[in-house]
Amino acid sequence: MAAGAKPQGPAELRIEDLTVAYGRRSPAVRGLSAVVPAGSTLALLGANGAGKTTVMRAITGLLGSHGGRVVSGSVFLDGVDVTRAAPAQRVRMGMAQTMEGRRVFAELSVEDNLRAGAWTRRGKAAVADELAAVFARFPEIADRRGDKAGYLSGGQQQMLAIGRALMARPRLLLMDEPSLGLAPKLVDRVAEIVEEISAEGTTVVLIEQNVAMGLAVSDHAIALETGSVALEGDTAMLARDDRIRAAYFGGRLDVADV
Repeated sequence: MAAGAKPQGPAELRIEDLTVAYGRRSPAVRGLSAVVPAGSTLALLGANGAGKTTVMRAITGLLGSHGGRVVSGSVFLDGVDVTRAAPAQRVRMGMAQTMEGRRVFAELSVEDNLRAGAWTRRGKAAVADELAAVFARFPEIADRRGDKAGYLSGGQQQMLAIGRALMARPRLLLMDEPSLGLAPKLVDRVAEIVEEISAEGTTVVLIEQNVAMGLAVSDHAIALETGSVALEGDTAMLARDDRIRAAYFGGRLDVADV
C-alpha cells in the first residue's frame, strides 16, 4: 500500500472506558466500553440527553468544537489510538459521518454537496465513479443534481447527507439520528439503506431514538441512560428483554419485526 493511502475493507472500532465531560459539568458519558467488529453494525439507543451524540463526537474528534473533552479512556480504529487525533486525520483513516439534522449545504447544488464529501478521493475519474454510485443508490436525488440542496424535501436531504458521507468510501460510517423527523415510509427506506451499506462491508455505528429501527438493522446494541450503559447485547436478545420492552415500547414489541 502506498504511503498515506487509506487501508481497504471495513474497520474495527474499539472504545475503552470512555468518560467525556463538557466544561466543569458532570460527565456526559461515563466508563463506556464497546467493540464494533469490522463489517458489523452497532446501534446506540436512548432518549435525548442519554449521551449518544457525545459518544459520536468522541469517536469523530468533534468534541472540542462543542466544548467537550475526553476525561479518560480511549478510542481505537483498527488498533490505532485516535483519541486525540484531528478529525481530518480520522477521515483519512476511513471515518465518515452523517450528522443529526442532515446539515446539507442549502445554497449549494446537490452535486456540489456530494463533491464536498469526496475530498479524500484522488482523481476526477474516482470522484465521477463515486457520484455515479451515489446517484444509482439514491434515485430520489439523481434527477435533482443541479438543484439547491435547500429545495429538497427532508427525506431527500437525508439521502443527500448519507450520499455525501459515502463519497469518501468510508470504512467506518457513523450515522446520527438518520430517521429523525421522517415519515414511517421514509424511516423504512433509511433502514434499507443502513442494511445495504452494512452488507457491502462497511462498519456502521448508528445513533437512534427509533429503537425498533435501530434494533432491526443492527447486530449489537447499547442502550444509554444519563451517560451510562443501561443494557447491551446482541439485538435479537435485547428485542426479547422485558426492560427494553418496558422502557421503549410500553411492554409491546413484535420480535418478528426485529
